[in-house]
Amino acid sequence: MKKRVVSLMLAAMMTVMAVGCGAKSDNGGSAANEGGAADASALVDGKFAETQHITVEVYDRGNDGGSDPVNNKYTDYIKKGMLDKYNVEVEFVAVPRWTEVEQISNLLAANNAPDVCVTYDIATIETYGNMGGIVDMKDALESNKDILPNLWKHLGETNIYWDQHPDTGTIWDINAVRENQNDVNTFIREDWLKKLNLEVPKTTEEFYNVICAFRDNADTLLGADASKMIPYSISFDAGYRAKTLTMSFADPKMTDKEYYINSFDDRGFTIPGVKEGFALLNKWYNEGLIWKDFALYGAGDKTEDDLIKAGYVGAFTHNWDYPFRDGENSIEANIKKFGGDDAKFIAIDPFQDKNGTHTKWISGPVDRKIFLPATNKNVLASLLYLEWISTPENIEYLQIGDEGVTHEVGEGGVISIIAAEGNDIQNSGMNIDYTITTNGLKLVDPELTSKSIAYSYAGIDPALVEEADKIAKTDNRAAKSYHIGAIEAETGMGDPLSQKRDQIIDQAIVAPTAEFDKVFDQGMQEYLSTGGQAIIDERKAKWESIHGDKENLD
Repeated sequence: MKKRVVSLMLAAMMTVMAVGCGAKSDNGGSAANEGGAADASALVDGKFAETQHITVEVYDRGNDGGSDPVNNKYTDYIKKGMLDKYNVEVEFVAVPRWTEVEQISNLLAANNAPDVCVTYDIATIETYGNMGGIVDMKDALESNKDILPNLWKHLGETNIYWDQHPDTGTIWDINAVRENQNDVNTFIREDWLKKLNLEVPKTTEEFYNVICAFRDNADTLLGADASKMIPYSISFDAGYRAKTLTMSFADPKMTDKEYYINSFDDRGFTIPGVKEGFALLNKWYNEGLIWKDFALYGAGDKTEDDLIKAGYVGAFTHNWDYPFRDGENSIEANIKKFGGDDAKFIAIDPFQDKNGTHTKWISGPVDRKIFLPATNKNVLASLLYLEWISTPENIEYLQIGDEGVTHEVGEGGVISIIAAEGNDIQNSGMNIDYTITTNGLKLVDPELTSKSIAYSYAGIDPALVEEADKIAKTDNRAAKSYHIGAIEAETGMGDPLSQKRDQIIDQAIVAPTAEFDKVFDQGMQEYLSTGGQAIIDERKAKWESIHGDKENLD
């Protein structure tokens, strides 16, 4: 663990030595950006007189049968659009989705990061930003507001200033819009419930009784494959994958202050009460109710998906729309091949908090974070890329493609996504890997967007999506922009602490029940001493220095 942290810190220092100390220049970035002044006077009739070139990060999800993430119909559309409108050549750089934090850190350290970068990890941005390795976009964004109308309208001040430093005013990143703020859902085999004459579970206890029934009736449900029965499935990232269960043990009236102090870990690992949720998972694991090998397969591995698709899993918790994704390769489509036409997963909402509600802690209107490394030589062209990618017509085309190829138009103009082939395949739902300022369906017509959400999954019954969407929105509590800025104790600690957290949770869940408290408590102490406590202490101090004795923000 210490070696990983030291390596990251050394890599970051190497970056600083290479790019300089980040002194401000008139380009809104750092002195290293001498070739890319973010000055609109460089444009003639709205475009560069001489062709510019930028590189843009795109996630490589390694989808079986997917299109080439850097060379397909949609990358061609973007390249042509940027060249025609701004005389800017765009080159895409693939970064593996499931190791993106490590990969982007390596690229930053090697001075080889794309000009436009995307990450979910604020700690990586703060690590390199504190050392001069990230462009401060504030001046460039504000001075060029008139030529970035779609970017400003789409993100709004909320998402542009979400991570602005309260003291220095620096903006190292801007946040994509999370159009649909849903997080995770629990799904269960409806046909299995019917076969065993069981009701849809509405409480945690009822859910427990149902998965016990799945286990105890494996012969009835799976016949010769009874030994492959998995009543409930989670993954190595149990903090996320069982989030609606574990966070149901948190106080639904938790203050903004307490949530902020502990939300540096987006799995809620240090939030009071959550330990009880992991203890319940430990109990279920030892009763043979949870996939016994859940901790063995890391990010991007398809083993669990294959088990679900083969029909061996009774229930699982995952992204709110997970079983509907990937068209003909979706979970919903595949389980019918093994379980018959009646086989289906439905969304349920069984995990109640102490108030009998279903509080779901979500990230709010923000999604991925977009930033420009200090090696960026053309800040203006990069911002114009974000402007182009935030234009409503461009978002719509990238999300739904061509009629008859990737979508059909139904009654009232409702858009239904259909399965595509070859270069028309979208490697991510609604092409979010290209619409980097947008996550979630966003058509030009807002009313049509609302009507079409349930039809956004090829081959899926819209009623299933509608119910999943409704459940995911029930009792949501969104995070706020706390305007506290970077926490020095978090520098270089995002990835190491996340890995440490996953190891502790997994070890605690699989421990003998009598040893759960010992394993979890020892792990928590290691986590806190490794850097977690320092982050908690600094967050508390920063909150109080800025917000005084306020416990909640308006």
